[in-house]
Amino acid sequence: MASVIRKIISKKITKAIKDFSLIEEGDRILVAVSGGKDSTALLKELVNRCGRVGPRYEVEAIHIQSDFANPEPRQFLKLLEQDVHIPFHYLDVNIKGRLKKGRKLNCYWCATQRRIELLQFACDNKFNKIALGHHLDDIIETLLMNMVYNGKFDGMPPRVIYEKYPVSLIRPLCYCEESELNEYIQDAGLARYTCSCEFSTHSNRKDIHKEIESLTHGSSKLKRNLFESMRNIQKDTLL
Repeated sequence: MASVIRKIISKKITKAIKDFSLIEEGDRILVAVSGGKDSTALLKELVNRCGRVGPRYEVEAIHIQSDFANPEPRQFLKLLEQDVHIPFHYLDVNIKGRLKKGRKLNCYWCATQRRIELLQFACDNKFNKIALGHHLDDIIETLLMNMVYNGKFDGMPPRVIYEKYPVSLIRPLCYCEESELNEYIQDAGLARYTCSCEFSTHSNRKDIHKEIESLTHGSSKLKRNLFESMRNIQKDTLL
């Protein structure tokens, strides 16, 4: 019997799928997995509901390993692969080697390179959806970061449809809070890998995270209001 937290996560994923049309009949979904709690929970839920809840779809997983990152996640993912019984793909990418002379590696550039490889792999292997493990906290932090540091109202929508690629990005965890995913992983007895990348400082994100906690006092309702602001835009009162 599913626990309370697993029912909560499953219900929120179901709502996200319905609200934003994230999964449709016949989809071929590629789940990007890092070994962390978010992508692990996402993969488990998508595999569990496949053929049981909602539209029928296929799901496979991919892990992109950069040339400088710790290889430990792959050892963990091999165990996860045995647990979920779906095809796993492992892609090695020479990211650091792509840097032009005089340039320094940073998280944004690295993420962009991995995203390009992810999109290309999905297209080459006829996947029409890529599922990412971004949750509610990730989304509102990105929204506030772009407003504060970049001066633009920009974020991580639950679904991104590309013009140049025959594939969409989906974020089925968009209603799930990070604290809930922590509880989910513990309740399910799942191991997880914590990123220790030397370039992963994310100082701005850490600052915004603290500000959001201070602003909302951890209130789920207030966090959800920040999320809802992205689709409740009053254009007449903006520049």
